[in-house]
Amino acid sequence: MVNWARLSFYFDDESWVVRYLVVETGVVETGGWPGGRPVLISPNSVSKVSRRDRLFHLTLTKKQAENRPETDAHLRGAEAVTGYHIEARDGEIGHVHGFLLDDETWAIRYVEVATRDWWPGRKVLVSPIWIEKASWMESKLYVGLSREAILSAPEYVESTRVDRRYEDQLHSHYGRPPYWLHEKCQQ
Repeated sequence: MVNWARLSFYFDDESWVVRYLVVETGVVETGGWPGGRPVLISPNSVSKVSRRDRLFHLTLTKKQAENRPETDAHLRGAEAVTGYHIEARDGEIGHVHGFLLDDETWAIRYVEVATRDWWPGRKVLVSPIWIEKASWMESKLYVGLSREAILSAPEYVESTRVDRRYEDQLHSHYGRPPYWLHEKCQQ
């Protein structure tokens, strides 16, 4: 999974799947692309993710990258949603601090929740599947979990390896079935 603090992207607010990565052309090794203008790149154009070097290898020409997509009412910018308040079933519990992405399917697997107002400096993960409602006007996400469940969840730090064992522990804690069982049923 990818958790790059400065990765900017747009996601579909119904499926929670990344639709476009935002790339500053000034930082892209392109051999002559004009800098200073952000370009939206479909994740389908990513041929390889180099986690160690924090690079995406693309299969696009300059011309293809310059063609901006049409706007979509269901697109949300990750930067805009960062900071949204998280409302549990029994009250506010924190705010969106970041996102963890599956770099194979480009699904947002987890929303990183900072609970600093209730437990200083602590962060936990919540699956977007558990978000029951989003109020884009109020900048708030409503999660179908109790505050206690979120506060007592396994702590997440950036160095945490989010592997199947960690995910099993997380889903078990919340008493929710893992997403991979849901996805297997849909295939």
